Amino acid sequence: MMNNINFNVFNKVENLVENLVKEVSYILENALLEKNCASFLVSGGNTPKLFFQELSKVKIDWSRVKIGLVDERWIESSNKDSNAYLVNQFLLQNEAKNAEFIPLFIKDKDCFSSDDICSDIYKKAFFQSDILILGMGNDGHTASLFPKSIKLKEAENLNTTKFCISIDPVTASYKRMSLTLKSILESKNIFLLLQGEEKLKIYDEALKSEDKYPISKVLFNAQQIKVYYGHE
Repeated sequence: MMNNINFNVFNKVENLVENLVKEVSYILENALLEKNCASFLVSGGNTPKLFFQELSKVKIDWSRVKIGLVDERWIESSNKDSNAYLVNQFLLQNEAKNAEFIPLFIKDKDCFSSDDICSDIYKKAFFQSDILILGMGNDGHTASLFPKSIKLKEAENLNTTKFCISIDPVTASYKRMSLTLKSILESKNIFLLLQGEEKLKIYDEALKSEDKYPISKVLFNAQQIKVYYGHE
């Protein structure tokens, strides 16, 4: 195991969620003690749903928390396939309903001509975010950094000036807007959520080489990353 990775195993998803909620809440609370607002970037998918629901019940000053997305399908937030829809339905509820949510989609704009606009908005709100939560696909993708994407090398370039980059995933539906690898790595606290034996196998493969999968780039280059793995 690499020294920059803190790997945590939970027998039940409920235990994973309980511990993650405690840790994220603690980080947010301390950030709010130090500055006017805290910033929090999240991913979509099925794994975060229970986490979102439980975190939304925590009593902190959510009105001073900015929530954004690690990536987004280039579709409206009313579409159930969007990550914004997921966040609205499961996280921006209960105590967290007053948080400021900043979407990663611009209506009536073309995805591939919106890199600079999205980068300007997100860099202002989420540069060196307090918390960033990643997931991982069975193809080793994370955020919307998919293995066969034409712009993957550009997205993984650590010298890029882009905070966000448009992506055609090729192997998945919808055009996407994603954080670049560089902007992901700039976050202060990075978490990777994994669930099930299949994901664990991909994760183990990702650790064999920095060039194996997009998630490998994160694992090899992050100063520190906490992995939360839950058995199904």
